[in-house]
Amino acid sequence: MGWTTHEVSNQFDELRGYNLYTTDNALQAAVSRHGGADAHDRLAAYGELMGTAESYELADLANRHTPELRTFDARGRRIDQVDFHPAWHELLGRYRGAGLISSPFRETHAGRWAAWAAGFYLHAQIEAGTLCPSTMTLGAIPLLQREPALWEQTGSRLFSDRYDPRDLPIAQKSAIYLGMGMTEKQGGSDVRANQTTATPIGAGGRGGEYLLRGHKWFFSAPMCDAHLVVARTPEDGLACFFVPRWRPDGSKNAIHIQRLKNKVGNKSNSSSEVEFHDAWGVLMGEAGRGIPTIIEMATYTRLTCVLGSAAMIRQALAQGIAYTRQRRAFGNTLANQPLMRAVLADMALESEGALALAMHLAEAYEHDTPEARAWHRLMTPAAKFWVCKRAVELTGEAMEVFGGNGYVEDGIMGRLFREAPVNSIWEGSGNVMCLDVMRGIARQPEHAQVLMADLMRRAGDDRALTGEALDLSRLLERPPGEFEGIGRQFTARLCVLAQACLLRESAPTAVADAFIATRLGTHWGAVTGLVDPSRLDVDALLQRALPA
Repeated sequence: MGWTTHEVSNQFDELRGYNLYTTDNALQAAVSRHGGADAHDRLAAYGELMGTAESYELADLANRHTPELRTFDARGRRIDQVDFHPAWHELLGRYRGAGLISSPFRETHAGRWAAWAAGFYLHAQIEAGTLCPSTMTLGAIPLLQREPALWEQTGSRLFSDRYDPRDLPIAQKSAIYLGMGMTEKQGGSDVRANQTTATPIGAGGRGGEYLLRGHKWFFSAPMCDAHLVVARTPEDGLACFFVPRWRPDGSKNAIHIQRLKNKVGNKSNSSSEVEFHDAWGVLMGEAGRGIPTIIEMATYTRLTCVLGSAAMIRQALAQGIAYTRQRRAFGNTLANQPLMRAVLADMALESEGALALAMHLAEAYEHDTPEARAWHRLMTPAAKFWVCKRAVELTGEAMEVFGGNGYVEDGIMGRLFREAPVNSIWEGSGNVMCLDVMRGIARQPEHAQVLMADLMRRAGDDRALTGEALDLSRLLERPPGEFEGIGRQFTARLCVLAQACLLRESAPTAVADAFIATRLGTHWGAVTGLVDPSRLDVDALLQRALPA
């Protein structure tokens, strides 16, 4: 008699081989709503490419075979070289080849920010590490455009869609990446505590040459062709500098990589600790205005944190729905079990709310109206706080949907779970984001007034939404010290209200009604699934989230 102890049944692989874009009804609608309908075909093609089994395999390889630092060559010459698996280069090249590095600044047509945001969202579902140098490059473009001499050297290379991985001086390359160096060990988010110094060569001043000496605790990503670095000048305080990997004369700049960080997630990407041994740099912007200058760059990367976290929630949801529709337990598929339906419905609502907020925020970067400025200034840090926090919760919940199969390294669930916290930490942790919201309200109260008026308009005649908006407006009247203490509460409620108003305005009634009914209640939010599925159209929610 043959052995039958290891027959495999009721086991299902994670979802692969599907079009990330054409199966996402909410994303397609959002792209059209925000003016990007002309990009549907391009996004469908990228969604098809990134949804292939090969793309999932490339992402796994890039994160399994992590970057390696070679400090010296075979003869003892300092090279500070980081080597990557070929999968890293393939994924980085795909993103650049799709035009997603610079399209919001290179193009001028309406809807360009929506099209870019959707492409970023598709890529982030599969592999997030390759987006680190890509987003920093995006955020540096408007800063460099204001520096004529630097833009002359870098502009065409930043706008290029051709991937060039060679480690060469900028003048010899067809395309470049830019990174960032802000954080020092003694200060963390408190950049004003930075001690790295910059000494002028000659007269100095804007566009002048300086030598940088000091240390950066986090320097991402070290193989970028140049970095924007905050350092302290002798007379004017903190300033922002353009510091290339190679000097103009072709010699390697004195940026010594001490080590690569052993991170919890984001494994494919190299984050480093470096020392500047009189590294050569050029002053950008005005001396003494280093923090506002580089925070402008960070504002764009904060937006990408929102989009990236929304993408992780989306991928976790898609995987969870696909798996539970097949897996059977207790006489039925998991997707038909009442408790699992509550979890999946809650995740679907969270995913659509996160996407609506992220896409509307991205469009705000395209305009210069009072409403767009208010969204840009207040909702960027608010959404980064809220959506990134929710991604940590939901990727953990999605892992649990898979049970023990989700807690092994053979699929995407564990990587999503480890990846999610970095967006909450990078570019300012949760408290820093909430403080930024509070400061923005205190310094420019007109932004808060415009934002609340905009949300009231979008709420229409929905009594639950208008009541919540009025309640939040009353919180704005608290004394500054007291108001700061409720920063997390206010920011979270502001984001949920914004999501609800956007969904009421544009989402199907079943989605909007369910979101408002569950999110404005007192019991929702402690863990995923604290909803009553009998009061929701669960089948409609799941079919919209991932067509069967």
